[in-house]
Amino acid sequence: MENLYLENSPIAYYIDDSSNKEWLVFVHAAFVDHRMFEKQFEYFSGKYNLLAIDILGHGNSVRTRKGDGVEKTSDWINAIFEKHNIRSAHFVGVSLGSVFIQDFANKYEEKVLSLACFGGYDVNKFDINKQKANSKAQMKMMLKALISVKWFAKENKKISAYTDDAQTAFYNMNIRFRKSSFRYLAGLKNLVNKYPKKERRYNLLVGCGEYDNPTEIEIVNEWAEYENCDKIIFKGAGHCVNMDTPREFNLILDSFLRKNGVNGFA
Repeated sequence: MENLYLENSPIAYYIDDSSNKEWLVFVHAAFVDHRMFEKQFEYFSGKYNLLAIDILGHGNSVRTRKGDGVEKTSDWINAIFEKHNIRSAHFVGVSLGSVFIQDFANKYEEKVLSLACFGGYDVNKFDINKQKANSKAQMKMMLKALISVKWFAKENKKISAYTDDAQTAFYNMNIRFRKSSFRYLAGLKNLVNKYPKKERRYNLLVGCGEYDNPTEIEIVNEWAEYENCDKIIFKGAGHCVNMDTPREFNLILDSFLRKNGVNGFA
């Protein structure tokens, strides 16, 4: 995929527009970068035009300026859409990435064909008690990172991936994460429960791995109940399901898009 930069922003993004068909957008989890979707890029290349970004402070999105914050992510993605004349797209987000694609859907609903969120939560209906528990867990991990990024990455891979291959890949991306980038994650609170809950005009898929945090599994099950959306719990997978079980993930995502009749290829 071609590495590009968005003008007047720190965002690095990656495009494969060889299919001349619908667009599929990928947004990665915290502490890694767009490369966590390598198996998805291989599978979906030629079937969709592909777009992936590095979240602010991650990967190659580190050319920051005063005033940059994660709250601007959806607007930066929209600027990429405008630059490349992308009218609408399907969105896939893992963990932190699911927060940003939902925020985009809140602001630019007319540009969303479908939404697939894995290892995430409903940003428009997030339990404050679970939010506090999640913040405490993040603080513990941050303290490890402030001491040593390698130590942080070694511990983080165990809760982020289940298989040996996925843990190794996660670690190799995580060690590139800069301690200074933690400050940007504080802005996430401004994206939660910001918009009122409303009926979606697009199709939604939610999921996680069977070895993910029990609270995450509970969140996904509850989410699917009140949304009446598609749900999948991946066998043999942890938090980053697309890395643990890429084949199953690709087939499930492909089926979701086809079933909803939003893709034109045979």
